[in-house]
Amino acid sequence: MAWRFRVPRSLPWASVVNRLTSPLAVDDYLGMLDPLWSARHPAGRVTAVRREVPGAATLTIRLGRGWHGHRAGQYLPVGVELDGVRHWRTYSITSPSPPLGQGAGPGEVTFTVKAHADGRVSPHLVYRTGPGTVLRLGPAQGEFTLPDPLPDRILFITAGSGITPVMGMLRTLARCRRPVPDTVLLHSTPTPAECLFRAELASLEAASPWLRVRLTHTRHDGRLTPDRIAALCPDWRDRDTWACGPAALLDAAERQWAAADARDRLRVERFRLAPVLSHGEDAVGGRVRFARSGVEADAAAGTPLLAVGEAAGVPMPYGCRRGLCFGCLVPLVDGRVRDLRTGEPHGGPGELIQTCVNGAAGPLVLDL
Repeated sequence: MAWRFRVPRSLPWASVVNRLTSPLAVDDYLGMLDPLWSARHPAGRVTAVRREVPGAATLTIRLGRGWHGHRAGQYLPVGVELDGVRHWRTYSITSPSPPLGQGAGPGEVTFTVKAHADGRVSPHLVYRTGPGTVLRLGPAQGEFTLPDPLPDRILFITAGSGITPVMGMLRTLARCRRPVPDTVLLHSTPTPAECLFRAELASLEAASPWLRVRLTHTRHDGRLTPDRIAALCPDWRDRDTWACGPAALLDAAERQWAAADARDRLRVERFRLAPVLSHGEDAVGGRVRFARSGVEADAAAGTPLLAVGEAAGVPMPYGCRRGLCFGCLVPLVDGRVRDLRTGEPHGGPGELIQTCVNGAAGPLVLDL
């Protein structure tokens, strides 16, 4: 008879035992037994790999204790071990989120990867990753999501792999228990054979009176230009719009919506990081306490927490130092931080913080 040990999500005794096990925490030992038991270092185990179009695959991930849910349209930082080095990349989550208004996340998520010829991580995930593989995970991020309440009419404009975040939204709408908005999807790929989710989109359209799918293929139809968008969706000005794809498509969409004085109805997702911005004039820093190290330091509003810790002599995890790799994630124990790229404050107990792109927004405590 096999015995199974179930680790509770809430460990009220952990703070006491941590003092006895220092410098390691209870969570560190749990992670040694099974990576999915760690809350400080979230991980997931691949349970299935489905081949999509040539050179692309969808991975299904069973989630561990550290997962805090996602909203359809968000992206997922994924850490992959290659030759003893962990490489981080981000991929849009393609699985549906919980029904709007409900907070509990699913026990698994999916994300779809397209292998790049000159890439290192994406070919590994597509061609050499199988069921049972453990991947490190960062928290789901991004604001390219559906609002609550939903608008009356929706337009999705996508090209290539830009369909991936929108696919999560469509799957969420298909499961929605409330009235679903009248929705149009305009999607462009070079050829029909390169269209991700083509069969599922056709089935979803056939089963959903609220959805119209219009596929264009650049090698035959030309690009998805403003004129073509207007022809395929004449009431585009009156729809809340989400656009994701190559920069040229998104730049043209922004100009088109701005010229129609409808820019506030357009949401754009670009597959690149925004540059780090300076903090606002009214921003304040704060006193940072590194709980396990016992070190405290003052942090200016515009100084990344990574630099604050290193200057104070605290061993800080780090990677690219630009917010790309998620190698600097640290749990926030108390207080709030400010995203130095956007100026927005955020944070709550247990939230994983990218220390290289976040500064102090008042006094705070980090689990280091």
